[in-house]
Amino acid sequence: MAEITGRALHYVFKIGNRSQNSHFFRNILGMKVLRHEEFKEGCEATCNGPYDNRWSKTMMGYGPECSHFVFELTYNYGIANYEMGNEFGGVTLKSKESINRAIKYNYPINEAENDQKLLLSPDGYKFYIIPEYEPKDSDPVMDVNVHSSDIIASKNFWINLLKMKLISQDKKSILLKYKESQTGLRLTQISETINRAKAYGRIAFAVPKAQQQSISDMITEAKGTILTPLIELDTPGKETVRVIILADPDGFEICFVDEEGFSKLSAMEENAEKNLDKYIKKDPFENASDKEKQIDTEAKAE
Repeated sequence: MAEITGRALHYVFKIGNRSQNSHFFRNILGMKVLRHEEFKEGCEATCNGPYDNRWSKTMMGYGPECSHFVFELTYNYGIANYEMGNEFGGVTLKSKESINRAIKYNYPINEAENDQKLLLSPDGYKFYIIPEYEPKDSDPVMDVNVHSSDIIASKNFWINLLKMKLISQDKKSILLKYKESQTGLRLTQISETINRAKAYGRIAFAVPKAQQQSISDMITEAKGTILTPLIELDTPGKETVRVIILADPDGFEICFVDEEGFSKLSAMEENAEKNLDKYIKKDPFENASDKEKQIDTEAKAE
């Protein structure tokens, strides 16, 4: 396959508390609720992980999904937390405003390398903040960092098989994109064995529907890993999309969804924020007594 016309879409986080994450992504990072969807049973492509239960998907970002890289917050009803492994390295944002908001809300700010600041989400996901103002209408999301056990094997898979372009590299890290203007995928080698644990994520790219079968054939020929063969997924009241789910040499999950269907599915919802808030109010933590909330907060602090 000579080329893949890919568009970086989003990264998937599993979250344990919608209220706390809503505060972090909206009030600290300054993202918008782009759409919120509820599902009665598990996803056939394991979009919500290996759980066959009721779940929800909330898309958060700095602008429409047609032009911005966003984050999919996956909430499984009844699951309060996930074991954090070492697969995920962090997200890099260029956002002075995020630091200002963190100060305003007294949200913990940690120091990081290269004059960056580190903010931890309620579930422990790392966000490295470059404290600079980003031009209006541009996307502050610079790259998503995922760890690799063998950077040479990763480079071969992502560049030679998936046809991503090498933007920059050093001895232990490579930055990849399908187009220069997109959010990048950074792969960084670590010495430890990759432990995906329960909080493992997934990155999604859109490609023309005509390219999906070629991607499947190419991975099969290379004896790569296809986690979910081409399958159509329905969202109640919205466009059906076709996806194929792959895994890189370390098991990191990759979704290729058809551009034609996804561009319709991902349209911004006018009442997305109100819809999310409506369901948050029904969550067990929100309906707990003040004493129960205090005990829960103190337990997490320990």
